[in-house]
Amino acid sequence: MGVRRKGREFALQALYQIEMTGDASSPALDFFWDHFEGNAKAKDFARRLVSGVVIHREKIDRLIEQSTDNWKLTRMAKVDLIILRLATYELLFCPDIPMNVSMDEAIEIGKRYGSGDSASFINGVLDQVAISGGVK
Repeated sequence: MGVRRKGREFALQALYQIEMTGDASSPALDFFWDHFEGNAKAKDFARRLVSGVVIHREKIDRLIEQSTDNWKLTRMAKVDLIILRLATYELLFCPDIPMNVSMDEAIEIGKRYGSGDSASFINGVLDQVAISGGVK
């Protein structure tokens, strides 16, 4: 598994913790990072993603919600929502990451951590996010 894939998976787990606890404080995140073993580069990439999602969450959530038909964020599976947040952050704020890489990685992580329908749901939403966000 590549460094960035592992970083995305770490970020998914950290953001899931934030989603469940409501605590995005530095001490909470430091506790998380201290209890996961992994490559330093993967952790650094994960920190970049988590920080970006936390900082830009309002904009990211607004764009995701605008990109779905008849879906409120509260109705989405938490794992799918977090994967969408990660990928949307990458699409909007990480010009060093090619769009197709961000989308493909989100779909693959959805297959691994989500439900049977996660990959197609994530793909459809991210297509719309890319269009609505001016990425495509």
